[in-house]
Amino acid sequence: MAALDSADLIKSARKVVIKIGSALLVQDGALRVNWLRGLADDVAALKSQGKDVVLVSSGSIALGRVMLGLGAGVLTLDKSQAAAAVGQINLARAYQDILQPLDIKAAQVLLTLEDSRNRRRYLNTRATLNALLGMGVVAIVNENDTVATDEIRYGDNDRLAAQVASLIGADVLLLLSDVDGLYSGNPRDGNAVQHFPIITEITPKIEAMAGGAGSAGASGGMKTKLMAAKIAMNAGCAMVICEGVEKPVQALIDGGKCTWFISGASPSQARKRWILAMKPVGVLIIDAGAVAALGRGKSLLFAGVLAVEGMFERGDPVDIRAENGDNIAKGMVGYSHVEAQKLIGCQSSEIAQRLGYPGRAALVHRDDMAI
Repeated sequence: MAALDSADLIKSARKVVIKIGSALLVQDGALRVNWLRGLADDVAALKSQGKDVVLVSSGSIALGRVMLGLGAGVLTLDKSQAAAAVGQINLARAYQDILQPLDIKAAQVLLTLEDSRNRRRYLNTRATLNALLGMGVVAIVNENDTVATDEIRYGDNDRLAAQVASLIGADVLLLLSDVDGLYSGNPRDGNAVQHFPIITEITPKIEAMAGGAGSAGASGGMKTKLMAAKIAMNAGCAMVICEGVEKPVQALIDGGKCTWFISGASPSQARKRWILAMKPVGVLIIDAGAVAALGRGKSLLFAGVLAVEGMFERGDPVDIRAENGDNIAKGMVGYSHVEAQKLIGCQSSEIAQRLGYPGRAALVHRDDMAI
């Protein structure tokens, strides 16, 4: 495959997710402030080009364990969660202090695996992140280690970053690491190994090249990065593994060594394929005006809804049909069937009055719909 230009891929991206590992951010228990300032300059440069940026940052436990005097070694779950609670507030403050002088607002978002598994929470998380991005805010995302136990943990921020990229429809995911890409073996062993600049399919052979855990204090390694790449590629997002040098994004743009994982679809195409593959549990019957509006790329509002069939909850897949029975679209509905029945044919300004509480204008948002 022909060589890829990192600068072109980043330039064409509208939404960028950057994952920062503990080993890059924290050294000997202290925050690497100068390195973080360089990253902030990268973020400011991306923002100046009109791009949305989300940072997925490790580091809370690494910071907190030093502040609590917990020392090295494996922590018990309760001590790990206590360290996360102490470290997270300092991590968030550090990002705020670094970004504020650049006139960039930061927000903290803590997630668990359950937030992407549960469809309602998935939609709520997606709506919150998109609202923040719409207001120009840089979201700082981390796993909610203070409450997450094994059954609801991502366990590493590589996969969390890929899920966030999928969630917001990111075009590019940057995994900043202590290595500059995927090799056929460990480049630190001194043996001759092959570097792979471009991967278009993750085969069993490629998976076999991944080793175990990463740096001390980190939960990831090449194995989790390949897992993240699968998630990103399925979501139509290009992912890159590159070294977390000073001003890492600019270094990548300038031609830094890396490995790109390239999807065969755009984020929009991948999301629509995912929606179309869902089994619908309800039906929305819409009028001719709404059919025309959906054809122009609009969201489905209640004013164009004639009938609601089936029992569904917010986030469930439904078919959208014209009066004559033609299937027009499939989408993830924004209300339960009980709420939707109350809102048939109403204007957006009437939603709060009919429900007794405020609601979103769209029954099915255009981003959650496949025609």
